[in-house]
Amino acid sequence: MEYRLLGATGIRVSRLCLGALTIGPLQLNLPVESGAEVILNALELGVNFIDTSQFYRTYPYIARALQLYSGRDEVIIATKSYASDAAGMRAALEEALRELSRDYIDIFLLHEQENMLTIRGHWKAVEYLLRAKEKGLVRAVGISTHCVQGVRAAALVPEFDVISPLINCTGVGIADGTREEMEAAVQFAAQCGKGIYAMKPLGGGHLLHRLDDAFQYLLSMNELAAIAVGMRNRAEVEMNVCIFEGRPVPDAVRQAAKAVPRRLHVEEWCVGCGRCVERCPSKAMALKNGKAEADPSRCALCGYCGAHCPEFAIKVI
Repeated sequence: MEYRLLGATGIRVSRLCLGALTIGPLQLNLPVESGAEVILNALELGVNFIDTSQFYRTYPYIARALQLYSGRDEVIIATKSYASDAAGMRAALEEALRELSRDYIDIFLLHEQENMLTIRGHWKAVEYLLRAKEKGLVRAVGISTHCVQGVRAAALVPEFDVISPLINCTGVGIADGTREEMEAAVQFAAQCGKGIYAMKPLGGGHLLHRLDDAFQYLLSMNELAAIAVGMRNRAEVEMNVCIFEGRPVPDAVRQAAKAVPRRLHVEEWCVGCGRCVERCPSKAMALKNGKAEADPSRCALCGYCGAHCPEFAIKVI
């Protein structure tokens, strides 16, 4: 497994990062022990980097995997929060420290920032994280974003160490631009000294039919220290490790990892409140004939819309 320094943070991460969203309540909702086994398998194969979020509700999975892993102190954890003020961010950090049984969090990001205006709107939360960083409770601070303007804005913020942008070979899920525009923004951020790790390399499953090409596209980008990939079973972990290490994937492993295509399902009882439209980071949701509907060409199957549905009418299946 290749390891790289994440910008100027001094944090050394595996090129393959395990994205914890997939195993949790917003998507597969695996039992904790089953999800922990997936994480543990990745750790044992050389992955030392886990990406999660307060919003994903996957801390119990990670905590259990760390209990079982002998090298737990070497694991790098990045988490995120939507908190916009100091009190909210303090609660988010305390929750992460408590549920992960850690003395510090390696990387703490503002979740899903769109541009400089949203960053400024969350600045009290940033100030709290910077104070926590001074106390040794956080090692690096930054943002995650689905937006080109989010990357460019964060690149210009001296206090930010890390950016996690959505980028893939077709650009599916980018909310405000093209793949080429996101590439240019990532290059700019790297020139500004930011540590960068990508998310949604397979566009929420849209690119499973060209998985190898999708991974190679991102692996060829030297600006990316790591690439966060959702993995839901041992076969997927083994396949992805082989690809990231430049080794052939055994036919039996690839066949076992062959994924069933997923889609966003809206139940008949949807009341058309529009919460999902407001919260969709990919701008894929719309109301049609009084019901929510997703544009499959834009939907990144993140499950964020379902988490905000008061009627529990939306799910990734």
